[in-house]
Amino acid sequence: MRKPLLVYSSMIISFGVLLAAILRFGSRLQPAIPYQGPEASAEAPMSNAFQNFYSSFQQPLTILLLQIVAIIIVARVMGFLFEKINQPAVIGEMVAGILLGPSLLGILSPAVEAFLFPTEAMDILKMLSQLGVILFMFSVGLELDLPTLRRQAHAAVMVSHAGILVPFLLGAAFSLPLYRILSISNIPFSAFGLFMGIAMSITAFPVLARILEERGLSRSQIGITAIACAAVDDVTAWCILAIVIAVIKSNGMSEAFLTILLTLSFVGIMLFLIKPWAERFLGRITYGGMPSRSLLAAIFALAFISALFTEAIGIHALFGAFLAGLVMPQDANLRKHLRQNIEIFSSAFLLPLFFAYTGLRTQIGLLTGWQSWLICAGIIFVAIAGKFGGSMLAARLTGMSWYDSASMGALMNTRGLMELIALNIGYDLGILSPQIFAMMVLMALTTTFMTSPLLSLLAFLKERTPSRHISTEPT
Repeated sequence: MRKPLLVYSSMIISFGVLLAAILRFGSRLQPAIPYQGPEASAEAPMSNAFQNFYSSFQQPLTILLLQIVAIIIVARVMGFLFEKINQPAVIGEMVAGILLGPSLLGILSPAVEAFLFPTEAMDILKMLSQLGVILFMFSVGLELDLPTLRRQAHAAVMVSHAGILVPFLLGAAFSLPLYRILSISNIPFSAFGLFMGIAMSITAFPVLARILEERGLSRSQIGITAIACAAVDDVTAWCILAIVIAVIKSNGMSEAFLTILLTLSFVGIMLFLIKPWAERFLGRITYGGMPSRSLLAAIFALAFISALFTEAIGIHALFGAFLAGLVMPQDANLRKHLRQNIEIFSSAFLLPLFFAYTGLRTQIGLLTGWQSWLICAGIIFVAIAGKFGGSMLAARLTGMSWYDSASMGALMNTRGLMELIALNIGYDLGILSPQIFAMMVLMALTTTFMTSPLLSLLAFLKERTPSRHISTEPT
């Protein structure tokens, strides 16, 4: 015991002696004019220390870390509270984003909001949030089960397309009186009307799937049909949105036609070239039933390359990420492992940043006076009437009972995160003014929040009249 102690002591003493000798020799090399150092502060040392500590919180990295900590904590707390009232955690995270923005924190403590979310630091938060949404759209593509879609094609196409066409027309028609009141002056009506139509038509496929899973309906007939309908809805709506973006961003019909042609060509390459290659190559190199790190790197590289290409040709990067997820091999283990890896990082970390970024852009305070709130109520009513009503009537025409048809309408009316993604695209393109953006965010929250209570009410009514509905026993 003594020998190691003596060796250690000798090592420390030797280090001190040698370091002192080096510093003493080095002091002879310095110039004749002594180093003055930073200008001494007239304040007390303790006050100066606090000033230095506060100044360190003005650095970009420090601000970003503060933002991340605050966003994740508030998002998890709100997600937990909403789970307690039988709502998906994602709704709580959406609300958390609004609470951190000018709609609440900016009112209660403008100084805290300005310190936590300064304007000059928003670009970094935006980039991180966009990265999260790209990964999320890739996972949405992964969740689509193409064989199930083929088996449910009749009902899925009928219900989903009715759930797109009806709200699209109602949204475009409702944009007529809104155009002069709420649109930005230099935006043509075609851009405003088309975007309002597609914004009314979106269904949140991932949120819908989680609601069905939490209620034990994911393997019931209505659950399988609803998932298939939402999947077809997502594919169709995002394809239409890609075309709308191409038309809006182009300077003429020839440029729009070129963008659409490039988009269709890219979709064809992904589906007919990349997908068969992925089935053969990626499936073959899966190690021990689980993807290796090299395979994961290759898959994520493909997702980001696809996103890069669609961004470059004039539509959005999200569409490319969605397509990359869609063309992944149908191997259930591979897709499950990919989703788990993405959700650990994206859902728990990056998506709350997107919600916060959306909340910082949502200024509910702009809705001043009863006229603004009346317009907001009108937007919500049109959205519900188009999506809920159109999907319910189409489901009824396929042979479902009124109760099951109403349940289908309630599920398809769920908008959630997918709607926020589309709204942010419209905001970035300059189509939506801050005021109508806030109204549409409230519409997305309302239609998503009402899904679970409405399903519970319909289930209660169905139990009281069991002979009048189609069986929904698990298949």
